[in-house]
Amino acid sequence: MLHDMPLIETIVAGLGLAFVFGTLVNRFGISPIVGYLLAGISVGPFTPGFVADQGLATELAELGVILLMFGVGLHFSLADLMSVRAIALPGAVVQIACATLLGMGLAWLLGWSVGAGLVFGLALSVASTVVLLRAMQERRLIETGKGRIAVGWLIVEDLAMVLTLVLLPAFATALGGTAPSSGSGVFTDLGLGVSGVILMTVFKLCLFVVLMLLVGRRIIPWALQMTASSGSRELFRLAVLAITLGVAFGAASLFGVSLALGAFFAGMIMAESDLSHRAAEDTLPLRDAFAVLFFVSVGMLFDPRSLIEDPLPILATVLIIVFGKSLAAFVIVRAFGHPVSTALTISVSLAQIGEFSFILAELGGRLNILPPQARDLILAGAILSIMLNPILFSSIDRLRQRLERGALVEAAPSVSPATFGGGRGHEPQTQPAGTVPTHIPAGSVAIESENLRPTALVDHLVLVGYGRVGSRIAQRLADAGRSFVVIEDADKRVARIRTAGLEAVVGNAVKPEVLGAANIAKARDIVLAFPNSFEAVAIINAARAANPSVRITARVHSGEQRERLIHAGADTVINGDEVTARAIAEHLLDARSDLPPGDGPILQAEEPMNGAALTAGSDRLP
Repeated sequence: MLHDMPLIETIVAGLGLAFVFGTLVNRFGISPIVGYLLAGISVGPFTPGFVADQGLATELAELGVILLMFGVGLHFSLADLMSVRAIALPGAVVQIACATLLGMGLAWLLGWSVGAGLVFGLALSVASTVVLLRAMQERRLIETGKGRIAVGWLIVEDLAMVLTLVLLPAFATALGGTAPSSGSGVFTDLGLGVSGVILMTVFKLCLFVVLMLLVGRRIIPWALQMTASSGSRELFRLAVLAITLGVAFGAASLFGVSLALGAFFAGMIMAESDLSHRAAEDTLPLRDAFAVLFFVSVGMLFDPRSLIEDPLPILATVLIIVFGKSLAAFVIVRAFGHPVSTALTISVSLAQIGEFSFILAELGGRLNILPPQARDLILAGAILSIMLNPILFSSIDRLRQRLERGALVEAAPSVSPATFGGGRGHEPQTQPAGTVPTHIPAGSVAIESENLRPTALVDHLVLVGYGRVGSRIAQRLADAGRSFVVIEDADKRVARIRTAGLEAVVGNAVKPEVLGAANIAKARDIVLAFPNSFEAVAIINAARAANPSVRITARVHSGEQRERLIHAGADTVINGDEVTARAIAEHLLDARSDLPPGDGPILQAEEPMNGAALTAGSDRLP
């Protein structure tokens, strides 16, 4: 009966082979994305054996795009989006123009028409939403200035492609193709012409944005709050998915906006609710699973024989995508005064193409504008650029490390021990009032250019993370006069740290150079104040390599995670759930039985517990 279940076949084959190939390439230090693409090639129509349903795989992949953009929207606000408009809008437009001209040049060399070259160049100019967001999320860059610029840039590209897809049928004849059988569309049929199509598209886009800001901003948080008050986590999770998918589908079907952009606005509006953090957690497993299916669906489109039949045109296409687009983006970002590290990150994140390129290639072929060879070149360019993207990111990571090490050497003499305080017993370190910024805007150059300013502290504590738990730990440490430095990579949290007069090292603690800037080699303690056990293991290994005697304290949410961190080398691992349960039980047992309910001692949930209470009963290595 398996032939009657194409949906299950596609999901099982896609996820199963993606796991196998992803695991294999990961063992060789290659990004699992390459494995996902290989899985798609293996179940595609151009390789022997089982062939998955390509149409179903593509639709499942769209769910991954929707959930990814929804997750990004949860970390954004309208102010964040507007803060990068000065570079995202002109940058994306100029970069699209440069890539389109390069594509037209290659088309001219191949003997294609001007119209074919224009559509081909546009297809090479727009980056894949999924690839860019996955790369940013893996490096925890979404909430940084670099991430906001990249996402803003991506949204401008998204809007440009929506307009292109709407206008292409109207210009098909002028571009040397065939007009669609239904004419140029309802608006031209009404006598509005091409200008009417443009105006109506812009009008519908503006109407969607206004509805989301005026109506969605009130209804969506209210619906979440009402569902959460029912006490059913299942209904809450269902509400999040229904709102996300409903807004995305409505945006596409009613307003002509892409599914991805609709989902982004749904997430951005939902971010204003106090329940946004819980919404992000509930959608994370589905987001990751469907994102994998996106790469599988892309792999299914690739015909490996094209590498043999058209090697030089494919090579030229890949060079335009990987180097032509990147160079244009790099120059633009640098022209706006951003540092080299930001320019490198933005340029490499855009050095690939994806879903919009496939849609544009398919539409161009259907309108007889693009020759069949163009579709093959676009697909091959997409596959190869997506495969190369993790390698490019690794290369710029190594380059950035060299640049940052040079910055560390230059900056070291300018920091004196008196600046921030000394070891145990000294006053908490503070920056001079005049140097502590009261506001650091998203994407500011100041954060990125000073992100690895080394600390002069010794015999100190390194606190990794300044979230709900980390900020409270920092408060108690400062009150106790303990010298410490905070490692954080989210701009808004860095602004809070510096406004509080605390010393911060901006970056991901997984990177040895970031730990080096925090002087982990001469630190007494390091505290991991976040519950991500997989990332914590990498930090523990890096900290132990730099300072074998440092005391490592970490927090987790389960016994399994605690065992993992103890095995990795943590000295003290605190299970937050166990501490909470113990505190509640002790409160109940210590309450006097002769007092009516409500008259006993009250635990202050906002106050961190003292060190003895936290470490009692936790696992400690001898």
